[in-house]
Amino acid sequence: MSWLARLEIDAEIAYNERISDSYAWHKMIWESFRDSPDAKREFLWRIDQIEGAFRLWILSQIKPSRPQWCLSDSFALKEINPSFLFHRHYAFDLRANPTKCIVQRDANGVRKHQGKRIPLVKRDELSAWLERKGKVRCKDKETGLDVPGGFQIVKEKSLEISPMLKNHFRKKGQSGYHGGVQFRGTLEVTDSEKFIKTYYSGIGSAKSFGFGLLLLAPINL
Repeated sequence: MSWLARLEIDAEIAYNERISDSYAWHKMIWESFRDSPDAKREFLWRIDQIEGAFRLWILSQIKPSRPQWCLSDSFALKEINPSFLFHRHYAFDLRANPTKCIVQRDANGVRKHQGKRIPLVKRDELSAWLERKGKVRCKDKETGLDVPGGFQIVKEKSLEISPMLKNHFRKKGQSGYHGGVQFRGTLEVTDSEKFIKTYYSGIGSAKSFGFGLLLLAPINL
């Protein structure tokens, strides 16, 4: 089983609860899983700002419950029918954190083990990044092999790419930001098994901060 929850949160409630950035939202979302306090993070989420309020989406394979700070008539929960993920084409809406890794070297010119990740901002780079995610979702930690994403972008349909916006946050006294980009377009599933895994694991990095969740609507082409 899997579930998609939608919460409408008035801006005044968010202010009173001191929900000021993506990290604060992430901490508050755990209240939807208060029956599983020791579980690992197995959910994706995103926040959309609407007039005078926020719309929060939560995708989880553990059934979420309504948190106390959400009004009862502002909480909607839908169980995802397994057949929903076996269509060929979908209109999609994705807010992601596209980045590239820059090589860093120490004072002696030796390459550091970890590079520096910076956000992508150019349209051609963002479009190419999303296409790669359809072909390679991630690398398997044990084998090091590429794990396919199971989809491709339908190029005959328009692809909307929003300008990159900085999403600032504070965590343990440290400040930072993630570059958020919204993609809207049409995708074609090339491998249903791989695509389902992509759907539940999310696309790109910074998933704990509200990125990577695909909102889907089946369509016929």
